[in-house]
Amino acid sequence: MAYTISDDCVSCGTCAPECPVNAISEGDGKYVIDADACVECGTCAEVCPVGAPTAP
Repeated sequence: MAYTISDDCVSCGTCAPECPVNAISEGDGKYVIDADACVECGTCAEVCPVGAPTAP
């Protein structure tokens, strides 16, 4: 299962450019992860200042 981004997201955009497979995009009020593209590497969680991306 892919990582998901919780409602704690502050839409700072830090995670998106760090994703090696470009699975993160800006959604409505928060960033979202494309579950089909996510490779579960955890890079997004490592760089997020508020801990919004969560592991499956």
